Amino acid sequence: MRLPLSTLEVFNAIVREGSMRAAANALGIKRSTVSHQLKALEDQLGTALFIRTTRTINLTEAGRALARSSGPAFEQLTDGLASARTAGHAERGNLKLALPELAYHLLLRQHLSTFQERYPEIEIELSLTDALSDILQEGLHAGFRLGGLVSEDMVAISLTGALNTAVVATPGYLKQYGRPVQPTDLLAHNCLRYRYPSSNQLAPWTFNGPSGVYPVQTSGSIITNSMPVTVEMATQGLGITYVFHACCAEALKTGQLEEVLSEHRVTMPSINIYFPRAYRDYVPLRLFIEHLKQGKEN
Repeated sequence: MRLPLSTLEVFNAIVREGSMRAAANALGIKRSTVSHQLKALEDQLGTALFIRTTRTINLTEAGRALARSSGPAFEQLTDGLASARTAGHAERGNLKLALPELAYHLLLRQHLSTFQERYPEIEIELSLTDALSDILQEGLHAGFRLGGLVSEDMVAISLTGALNTAVVATPGYLKQYGRPVQPTDLLAHNCLRYRYPSSNQLAPWTFNGPSGVYPVQTSGSIITNSMPVTVEMATQGLGITYVFHACCAEALKTGQLEEVLSEHRVTMPSINIYFPRAYRDYVPLRLFIEHLKQGKEN
């Protein structure tokens, strides 16, 4: 049997207000409509719910049983509707994001603490993955990816400029094994490589040349699935590595690492955040994006 929600709403209004006239006023409908809806509910249930006299209206046993069960349920529905109206429209709630480790280190790591200070009632849940997440299927609000197209029902916003690659090693390593002059010189070096966790593919080492971008098939003794770990290993002098310039900017600034082959750098797309169009007005997400943009400008 389908739940007679409209007639149950009328029934509970009569119980709450104490008369059909008062119920009609509370619901903003005609008294005759209240009477008609009540009769429809009683006919569907096959029993009387009220004992009516010219001066009073009282619940029958069946009516009391229905009021005990349906009253709290309607209160919960009312609360649920109120929550739905306010969810995502205030500086509180949860924000579930999927992002590769690269995006965390380049974008989020330095801005999460200030975001929490400003919006302490927004709970952030991060799923670190380099896979192209189906954010709708996984119940997420947004995802991050390096460039790439998104489906028509998604919105994509760039949060960085184009990213440059870099080949780096410690001064000590370069002194011992020599500085590569051409990308093909890397074939004689111990190259610290990165493997994508989701696809299990090794990240290609690509370079700009007179005829365009081309790959060099490097080899080495260590492979990781974490770019920050790869950079750390390079700072230990374990080999030479190919990363995004932004990932090793601090180590280059302090002199822990040196860049080589800079004239052969490849420019990669920016990091984008993407989300369903329905979340354009979701306040926690909007505030988070604005915060990241402000951080980029400062």
